[in-house]
Amino acid sequence: MSAQVGIVLVSHSGPVAESVAELARGLAAGGATAPVAAAGGTGAGGLGTSTELIARAARAVDGGAGIAVLVDLGSAVLTVKAMLAEDGELPAGTRLVDAPFVEGAVAAVVTASAGGGLDAVEAAAAEAYDYRKA
Repeated sequence: MSAQVGIVLVSHSGPVAESVAELARGLAAGGATAPVAAAGGTGAGGLGTSTELIARAARAVDGGAGIAVLVDLGSAVLTVKAMLAEDGELPAGTRLVDAPFVEGAVAAVVTASAGGGLDAVEAAAAEAYDYRKA
């Protein structure tokens, strides 16, 4: 099997990031096969974001097919953007994806698990903005 897009879920809360990762893996048809890593909270376990945790998660899911990074709140966006601007902080092919955190994560993991490339994973996650609930 060829390399799959990796997914990194960045939240201000470690438990939130882990729970969303677990949910996305569980909802992927037949079980997720795409690599997914949570990067939540600070290194000390508090609320916030950690460049070290994000970088570690990105390295863990990097199989050479690209990495889609989904974030929960504004300062997480700024943290990932700053990391992308610094050459070498994140693996080549890492992309910040503009998508809702939970629904986008599920769509990204399902698409990556089905063998979709980074563009397809990003598009599927972004389309989650259009999901209607009522």
